Amino acid sequence: MTTNDKQVIFSLIGVGRVHPPNKQVLKDIYLSFYYGAKIGVLGLNGSGKSTLLRIIAGADKDYLGEVTFAKGYSVGLLEQEPHLDKTKTVKEVVEEGRREVIGLLREYEAVSNKLGESLSPDEMERLLAKQSRLQEQIEAVNGWELENQLEVAMDALRCPPPDSLVEVLSGGEQRRVALCRLLIQEPDILLLDEPTNHLDAESVQWLEQHLRQYEGTVIAVTHDRYFLDNVAGWILELDRGHGIPFQGNYSSWLEQKQARLEREEKAESKRRKTLERELEWIRMAPKARQAKGKARITRYEQLLSQDSATLGEDLEIYIPPGPRLGDIVVDAAGLSKAYGDKVLFENVSFGLPRGGIVGVIGPNGAGKTTL
Repeated sequence: MTTNDKQVIFSLIGVGRVHPPNKQVLKDIYLSFYYGAKIGVLGLNGSGKSTLLRIIAGADKDYLGEVTFAKGYSVGLLEQEPHLDKTKTVKEVVEEGRREVIGLLREYEAVSNKLGESLSPDEMERLLAKQSRLQEQIEAVNGWELENQLEVAMDALRCPPPDSLVEVLSGGEQRRVALCRLLIQEPDILLLDEPTNHLDAESVQWLEQHLRQYEGTVIAVTHDRYFLDNVAGWILELDRGHGIPFQGNYSSWLEQKQARLEREEKAESKRRKTLERELEWIRMAPKARQAKGKARITRYEQLLSQDSATLGEDLEIYIPPGPRLGDIVVDAAGLSKAYGDKVLFENVSFGLPRGGIVGVIGPNGAGKTTL
């Protein structure tokens, strides 16, 4: 996944992963990634997508092969179940993403407060010099804009109120807070595991725009094909343990994938025909085969033992139809729900006919799941 005019910042060299007792999810992956690439990772459930992100992030050490990084690059990972300090508030967790800048701002504030006290000339001069140094450091990292950046990101991702404690947040709210912290951190390599989960449509749109403008490398595992179409410039498909890169977005990948499957099918068809022809020869009388056929027999055995991995796309789950329903499946009248003083909905009435397909939309916290 490299181009000549881009700088490679990390590489996977023969990377594999075997889950106990003996399930190999990744196998001999050789890939290099350049700075600024936007990559969507696709694959069936259990194909190793989350495992790959954890290996790159250094969270999974039990892998085969080697992962090498260029010096000075940082990595950040959004996991499906992030770990947050439950004793902190939402804002305190988000601020962890820019801990060093927050420290500079608080130190600058402490020095400024100190200057308002009665000081000797020498002490005053020393504090003024320190304040000047801190100001230069803050300006170098655009620290004066941090508070505004926090507010914009928290609002765009529909984070809970800043003073809310993490321990009272739902799983979806915690993921949004963790995502906000990671985006504020701005690592060079941004690893996102299902980033659009628990985001409403407006938040997803904001995230897409933010990631398109993101300077660093973005690697996202997601089933959201619209997100992949709008953000990804590369698709990395994990197929039967191997990593197969495609240049382009999701729609482009579908076209390339179809062409690759057709080539594989032709190769497999040719292999089957060769096996049939060789089997017919093997069944001939020994005299007809002659001694010089030993190499041909060996070749037949090799063809027979070739690993033709089964394509997972051919697997289907059959769900039998249930019993016939009445004309009205759900009849709701005057539904209301509130948590304490927070009213989610009131006096909601509707009827759901047999065969009806209903999409429920609304911002996070509107009561969709509760309904």
